[in-house]
Amino acid sequence: MALDRRLLDVLCCPISKLPVYPLTRDQLRRVNEAVAAGELGYLDGSAVTDPLSEGLITENGVRIYRIDDGIPIMLEDRAIHVEALHLR
Repeated sequence: MALDRRLLDVLCCPISKLPVYPLTRDQLRRVNEAVAAGELGYLDGSAVTDPLSEGLITENGVRIYRIDDGIPIMLEDRAIHVEALHLR
């Protein structure tokens, strides 16, 4: 499910205040491969165990926010740190 463009225009990372953009198919594939390998964690320290069907990535490629059932989960502690994946 694609997010409404108007919503994307106002959403930003709650930590850095940078704009966020939908993950591309290639980015989503790479993220889910890292999830399956147990390589990703949320900022609260817990492991990411469920694959993403959609997500929003910060402009600088450092954090991803899940979109679950069409709802962006824009909570600081539920951000997924992905800088090491070089997704930009």
